[in-house]
Amino acid sequence: MNAHPDSQMVEYSMGRLPNLLHALPFWASLGAVPLAWIAAWMGSWAVLLLPTYAWVVSSLLDRFIGLDTQNLDLSADERLLHWHRLVTLVWAPLQIITVVGAIGLMVRSDSLEAWEMLAVTLGLGIMSGTIGIVYAHELMHQKSKWERWLANALMTFVLYGHFRSEHLLVHHRHVGTPHDAVTARYNESFHRFFLRVLPQCLWSSWKTERDMLARKGLPAWDRSNPFWRYVTLDLFWILVALTVAGWVGLLLFLLQACIAIWQLELTNYIEHYGLTRKHLGKGKYEPQKPHHSWNAAHFGSNRLLINLQRHSDHHCSPSRRYPLLQNYDEDAAPQLPFGYPVMGLIALISPIWRRVMNPKVRQWRQQFYPEITDWRPYTHATNPKPPN
Repeated sequence: MNAHPDSQMVEYSMGRLPNLLHALPFWASLGAVPLAWIAAWMGSWAVLLLPTYAWVVSSLLDRFIGLDTQNLDLSADERLLHWHRLVTLVWAPLQIITVVGAIGLMVRSDSLEAWEMLAVTLGLGIMSGTIGIVYAHELMHQKSKWERWLANALMTFVLYGHFRSEHLLVHHRHVGTPHDAVTARYNESFHRFFLRVLPQCLWSSWKTERDMLARKGLPAWDRSNPFWRYVTLDLFWILVALTVAGWVGLLLFLLQACIAIWQLELTNYIEHYGLTRKHLGKGKYEPQKPHHSWNAAHFGSNRLLINLQRHSDHHCSPSRRYPLLQNYDEDAAPQLPFGYPVMGLIALISPIWRRVMNPKVRQWRQQFYPEITDWRPYTHATNPKPPN
């Protein structure tokens, strides 16, 4: 792999203190927890705390600190990443207690107006989507059953458990091809993308699990199908919300789940917009390479999102833990002009998004595929049946 040529390869010290100091900025996400409780207790101006923390503060850090192009030494022993890993393990119970508790507090205290409760719930959904789903994404790629169970808990908490099947079995296999629903097409607006991927991802994840069982000679409804687990956990969290906060609380819980899903798909839209793998004929595509994902090296948003924006390396090494993800320069991977929070706001306004990103996609095509002169098959791709 060609990491950023100007990056400094940082050797990981065997000492615990350097390990902790490097990990501490990635614990920034925990700052959202007290802010959620304050917003649920006070209402009023405090309803702005969570959106400001998740979107504005990290973007300001991006602006004033700039890019972080340092790469940790890949030969570092994963046992030295204890503090990095710990934050991903403690987040799930903290998020669950905070979201359910905050909703219960708002409903039972009867001190907030309806608009305040809705605004706080919007912030809780941002926390579940911007942070919780990002952590679930990190956990679901690991080998540990415990970490994968935490990923299931976080994804079903926003009623989107099938994302695990879709992401691991479909997206990572077919990214950059017409067979991957969440590779946003060139010129496709986010709003159209969002309405398209919701049913397509549900169907593709179900079909993939069903087909895997069929190859083992098992029916789709066999108890080993993870959809049983997804649905059971979905119903469990719904029951928890109903028990703690009643019917009003359940409606607020469902709203935070919708906001979280919206955040997830907004991120999916940004990560691969307009980027495609070259078709080699007979349904075959070139192997995945760093230039099939947008890369962003911005310091602040990468701390909040635990290096998710080093997405080019993630697709090359999906099981690599987030502190070890490598940065790529513009010769190896296309670069986003801003971190995900700012790019997400731009994506909501389609004309501005196209003005910013379409020239970058055209430049990417000329840089990596100058031999391709007809991009219509890639631009207007639908979503045909994935090959077995």
